[in-house]
Amino acid sequence: MADRLTPEQRRLNMSRIRCRDTKPEFAVRRALHSMGFRYRLHVGDLPGRPDLVLPKWRCVVQVHGCFWHGHGCALFRWPATRQEFWREKIAGNVRRDRRNEAELMERGWRLVTVWECALKGRLRLHEDEFRAALAESVRSAQSQCEISSRPEPPPYEA
Repeated sequence: MADRLTPEQRRLNMSRIRCRDTKPEFAVRRALHSMGFRYRLHVGDLPGRPDLVLPKWRCVVQVHGCFWHGHGCALFRWPATRQEFWREKIAGNVRRDRRNEAELMERGWRLVTVWECALKGRLRLHEDEFRAALAESVRSAQSQCEISSRPEPPPYEA
């Protein structure tokens, strides 16, 4: 399928995709702040410039878009065009995520990954459910936690 946009229009659209201050990131910030957690944003001296850093809890919170970071949820779909490019791009993002996560854990940081699907889509978590999972993950002694959407319900069987 041919792209309906000119290369200049496509370039402009792609340049407007944000890597920080996204709606999911703002939702996580609001939830954390309202529960009394304080954080720093995009700390440059940590690997990967994490979205949120909670120094008191020695915890890093990353807010990942399901498409850009290759999450296998209901929100993720491979594009129909330029599949080879997108597979390489997303695989590179996942490799970079793993490298940054390993380095953060080596430095003694705990990781919480919040996936976009936890906040968006038909399987998203209820707000109270999300807030409870987020608070529990930040306070947890586990080195890594993930918050994502509810599992797909099983198909109806008669």
